[in-house]
Amino acid sequence: MSFPLLSTMILLPIAAAILTLFLSANAARWTALATTLLLFGMGIRLWDGFDIGGPQWQFVENAPIFGRFAWALGIDGIALMLIVLSVFLMPICILASWEAIQKRVPEYMAAFLLMEALMIGVFAAQDMFLFYIMFEAGLIPMYLIIGIWGGADRIKASYKFFLYTLFGSLLMLVAMLWMAQQAGTTDIPTLMQYQFPVEAQTWLFLAFFASFAVKMPMWPVHTWLPDAHVQAPTAGSVILAGVLLKMGGYGFIRFSLPMFPDASASMVWLVFGMSMVAVVYTSLVALVQQDMKKLIAYSSVAHMAFVTIGLFAFNRQGIEGALIVMLAHGLVSGALFLCVGVIYDRLHTREIARYGGLANNMPYYALFFLFFTMASIGLPGLANFVGEFLSLVGAYEANSWVAAVATTGVILGAAYMLYLYRRVAFGTAAGEDTASMKDISVREWLTLAPIAAATLWMGVYPESFMAPMRNDVTALLARLEPVAPKGDAALKLGAQKPAATHEEAAHGEAH
Repeated sequence: MSFPLLSTMILLPIAAAILTLFLSANAARWTALATTLLLFGMGIRLWDGFDIGGPQWQFVENAPIFGRFAWALGIDGIALMLIVLSVFLMPICILASWEAIQKRVPEYMAAFLLMEALMIGVFAAQDMFLFYIMFEAGLIPMYLIIGIWGGADRIKASYKFFLYTLFGSLLMLVAMLWMAQQAGTTDIPTLMQYQFPVEAQTWLFLAFFASFAVKMPMWPVHTWLPDAHVQAPTAGSVILAGVLLKMGGYGFIRFSLPMFPDASASMVWLVFGMSMVAVVYTSLVALVQQDMKKLIAYSSVAHMAFVTIGLFAFNRQGIEGALIVMLAHGLVSGALFLCVGVIYDRLHTREIARYGGLANNMPYYALFFLFFTMASIGLPGLANFVGEFLSLVGAYEANSWVAAVATTGVILGAAYMLYLYRRVAFGTAAGEDTASMKDISVREWLTLAPIAAATLWMGVYPESFMAPMRNDVTALLARLEPVAPKGDAALKLGAQKPAATHEEAAHGEAH
């Protein structure tokens, strides 16, 4: 049997988390950093060993536990890219917390290591109930990170985060129990091919939707996110925006679309409607924010709407675009929260009005902030552009009105991000304390530079990220094709198609 790499990636951080609880603050920091760097190395090994174009499920491990429940792990290209994103961001989070967190450091590092194990577990699980356990357990360390190391209103924010996400997931658990009874298995790859009764699919879809829509977060169940982001410590915001929001999108790809294709097709109007409101409404709300973190949190809701629009376009461009937006948003949004953290550590306020003129005394910081601002608004050559462009092309093919409304999100996104940048980096400093702030340290360089490099790489050569996922998108499209609603682009072309078909037939006979 080959080396159980996925099990090691889940169990190693759990063991390290237990160890850090018995260490001093400094030893806990170094242990967490060493563990997360080792896991990043394993993630690279996973990517390197993944056979593109090979079997859909790779690195498969299966150990029966009791009854139908099994320790079943395995990844496809989509899970691979999300695991790589998780292990890439985690050492950066540990570095970002190095000086900012001074109280109960061992417990803080243990919470992050436990979070990493559970995130990898969510993306690698091949048993439905194992997925559910990992998905739900991820709430606990995040709840503690916000509730113990967060801002002034941390208790309210952590309760809101916990209750919102837990309520949606309870409905999902009921649906999973019914599915296991109906299909006689809890194996996710088997269930992805199983044909559930059409009348049951709608209820199952809605039960899963309740969980994934909150996790995404989709309008109007997004209200926990700005509070959680504002109160969370910097590294907590990075992981929340970078990875935890992606679990909702991953759930749609892994469960809702392949397992309930008929219901997904009939519910397209609901998803498109919620996503269109999210793009416009949350962008307008972001435009009037006075708190930097709140502004970036609302921008996350708008960007996640591109993911849901792309996924439910039922075509290759839309789905591939949605996947790239998920990865790009993980990098760019995480980096923007790090940028806020850098100046928050110096001035201890997130009020935009307290800053100004930072390009004068913090030129390197201003450069990084500009780079990530441009990436966020989808500048060609940077990560977000590829995903947003493909999502919009897919949306246009499905419904040109949806695409038109979604495109306003790109324009509004440029408005609120550039407005934020102008107020923070240009003009005159709001006070002497702002004017005397020091530029970024070596440690802060080490947190921002790798994300900048990854963002550029993804924008210039997205194929290296798309290639592992292409076969999985093809498999998903094959599952959706019989039920996919006809887009208005297809309807316009419909009248011309028969003539083309006759010509092709004649051409074929001539040959």
